[in-house]
Amino acid sequence: MTEDTERHAMKMAKKKAARDKIMATKTDKKGLVIVNTGKGKGKSSAAFGMIFRCIAHDMKCGVVQFIKGGMSTGERDLILGTFADKCAFHTMGEGFTWETQDKTRDTEMAQAAWEKAKELIRDESNKMVLLDEINIALRYDYIDINDVVEFLVEEKPEMTHVVLTGRNAKEELIEIADLVTEMELVKHPFRSGIKAQIGVEF
Repeated sequence: MTEDTERHAMKMAKKKAARDKIMATKTDKKGLVIVNTGKGKGKSSAAFGMIFRCIAHDMKCGVVQFIKGGMSTGERDLILGTFADKCAFHTMGEGFTWETQDKTRDTEMAQAAWEKAKELIRDESNKMVLLDEINIALRYDYIDINDVVEFLVEEKPEMTHVVLTGRNAKEELIEIADLVTEMELVKHPFRSGIKAQIGVEF
């Protein structure tokens, strides 16, 4: 063993001992409130990654899409076609707000989606529930942020994970969340005239 290799091994052994000491203090388990927000791509993609992890671990889960309409997406087609027994999937929106241009209808749809979300979250057999693009519905006040916060704090089962995605997450939601990730936009092909790509965006 060379001096450099030996020094590296000692350094890693110290790091492992410190890490093990920290991990020994982490004994609690709880259902997390997880927020994926920011202008960068990957909010829903990361959330669906967690949904597929749950499915792989034979855990029941659910998805409510608040904004996205009836267009075919890879994740929805895969879940409905192969994993419908493990994951309830509800597309409740009719498209992005600039497409519908009907605030009354968008509000009705968002509130119906929120009722479905509460139903799925209350069902303790669902170990994770994804509320895809709910932050957009909250941003436009289609749903009352106070109602969402109160429900998550007071009624969410202790061991249920709830994932909320979309840009511009409200501060009230960030405040009660256990895990918040902000996707930062550095570069996006859309700005270079490239449209959404199958397998990347949907």
